[in-house]
Amino acid sequence: MTQTAVHSLKIAFAQLNPVVGDIAGNAGKALDAHASAKSLGADLIVFPELFLNGYPPEDLVLKPAFQDATRVALEKLAADTQDGPAILIGTIWREDGKVYNAVALLDGGRIETVRLKYDLPNYGVFDEKRVFAQGPMPGPINVRGVRIGVPICEDIWSADVIETLAETGAELLVSPNGSPFDWPKPDIRMNVAVARVTENRLPLAYVNQVGGQDELVFDGASFVLNADCKLAVQLPAWREAIALTHWSRANGGWRCEHGEVAAIEEGVAAAYQACMLGLRDYVEKNGFPGVVLGLSGGIDSALVAAICADALGPDKVHAIMLPSKFTSDDSLTDAAACANALGLRYDRVSIEPAVSALNWSLKDLFEGTRPGITEENLQSRVRGTILMAISNKFGGMVVTTGNKSEMSVGYATLYGDMNGGFNPIKDLYKLEVYALARWRNAHVPSGGLGATGEVIPERIITKAPTAELRANQTDQDSLPPYEQLDDILRCLVENEMPLREVVARGHDLDTVRKVERLLNLAEYKRRQAAPGVKISARNFGRDRRYPITNRFRDSLDAAPQAATAAAKRHLVKPSTDTGGDG
Repeated sequence: MTQTAVHSLKIAFAQLNPVVGDIAGNAGKALDAHASAKSLGADLIVFPELFLNGYPPEDLVLKPAFQDATRVALEKLAADTQDGPAILIGTIWREDGKVYNAVALLDGGRIETVRLKYDLPNYGVFDEKRVFAQGPMPGPINVRGVRIGVPICEDIWSADVIETLAETGAELLVSPNGSPFDWPKPDIRMNVAVARVTENRLPLAYVNQVGGQDELVFDGASFVLNADCKLAVQLPAWREAIALTHWSRANGGWRCEHGEVAAIEEGVAAAYQACMLGLRDYVEKNGFPGVVLGLSGGIDSALVAAICADALGPDKVHAIMLPSKFTSDDSLTDAAACANALGLRYDRVSIEPAVSALNWSLKDLFEGTRPGITEENLQSRVRGTILMAISNKFGGMVVTTGNKSEMSVGYATLYGDMNGGFNPIKDLYKLEVYALARWRNAHVPSGGLGATGEVIPERIITKAPTAELRANQTDQDSLPPYEQLDDILRCLVENEMPLREVVARGHDLDTVRKVERLLNLAEYKRRQAAPGVKISARNFGRDRRYPITNRFRDSLDAAPQAATAAAKRHLVKPSTDTGGDG
């Protein structure tokens, strides 16, 4: 009996926000999405990579109880969705004692078939070879008479998997993804998709998850490219969406009808959205009622306060000014003005009594020594203790406010201003902090819950940054100007440039050596820092992993003849030569 050719197909995209480990909750979201897709008349609904488990599940994958719970939930989901569209859902899959990153096709009340991820990423933020076995080279899945290739995320980053799918009869490609955001990622992602479509002349649907998971933020922005590489559908970034796409067969090939093409935020706007979503999901998914932060009157804490208000709503943000004898009147005025503009609860708690008590307790032991950084850091540690006490008493999570420039060179106090549960600006250099602050004063982010207008007073943006731990202190007393510092750090952190190449860009050798020394020395601090949103292509922690005990230093010896002259590059950007994605 000859099967009748299918000439039309309706595919729903479920661009949703799962919670890692909440298998029952994620299955419930899938069930609700299936009902919505059924009402839309969909033939198939597609979920992102490992949606049932949440991505990335890391070592949860190794727990037999986690594996068992996943299989039970998957079978129940299949039974509960026997009517309506078929389902392609990302899930872990255990078979013959091995665990795979997989996609299951659910149809007719059963698990119809499973496809296993072939290309497991093991670089940057990804450690999939640690927990997953490699699947075989996949073939297409027959979904209601249509042969659909299902490359899972990393599978589209090299040509082999797609070429195999095309050669074995795939008519169109549907790629479930868990692709985290960073500055260059949206463009790189699209370029990879275009390359695969160009090579194989098959349309590609790219379905990405949205939401925050610890340091990672997923931006969604799912899309469809037709075989001619033209963009047919573009879902919005940064929010959940269920979208129906219409496909038709003509002249032997499949084509997606033109649908929603949402504008996608870029640059500073995208970075702000990432910080906001990452903070929101960290707070809400971990069950905190709100946040508390020290509001100093400086640019970093002001930006963090704005992000908190936008992410959670002003009523869930408690700002505390913690003045010392060195706190200027301008700082007091600016902090209050920022809190008022954002509509935050704002309190002052003087640190002077506690600082005086600590100095008195230590006076005999410190007798004969000169006051210096130890006494300065006592102030920071008192502030950290007070904020943690407020957190313990009222339940709000302490948000820390240090930027990437400071974290790079250790310009932060352990158990002081580094105290906190999460840092939304941890991966932003100082100049990027200024850029986001100016952007926020001119825009309210999509989905933001904060106030309109100028929420960060202009004086906070224009005045010289200072920790105010001693009289007349500025950051530039200890650090190079941020224009220099940030460029040097990008060279050393993002691009791993030898010192000679950094110097060749016009930087003073002594300054470069100083920054490199501080960067190396601060590794032990960074290991103890709160997690924070990944923005760059190479953040501290998940991407850049250096040993704390480390005696290697760049000697400035002559380069091998085969070395490239990176100093000739006009602009240092975050490295994009990562080879792939999740």
